Amino acid sequence: MQKNLLMEYSKRLAIELELVCKEIKGNSNAVFQIRKSSSSVFANVSEAQYPQSLKDMLSKLKIARKECFETESWLEILRSTGYINENIFKKYRNLCGRIRRMLTASCITIEKKIADSTV
Repeated sequence: MQKNLLMEYSKRLAIELELVCKEIKGNSNAVFQIRKSSSSVFANVSEAQYPQSLKDMLSKLKIARKECFETESWLEILRSTGYINENIFKKYRNLCGRIRRMLTASCITIEKKIADSTV
């Protein structure tokens, strides 16, 4: 169940931030970077659905978590420079936080499975 929700949230993040970025006027590096990081969250979560191994799955989810935190950082830059308002910032920062917590829980579970399998 959590995997499907994680896929749903990460897809929503990528799509909605792409649409937000399309509305931003000008050529901002932060806009380019947030497009990359938010789509990378979704791409890595997607790749983790069919891993070669538990270690591969763990690696993809950890990358997704790092990209999610990067997305939050770029949201802060966009808010601070006036490209997005406070409401948009909070909406997507909260979504990122939800995704990160799910990714962290998944990573902990997988790390336990890997540790148990080596005993």
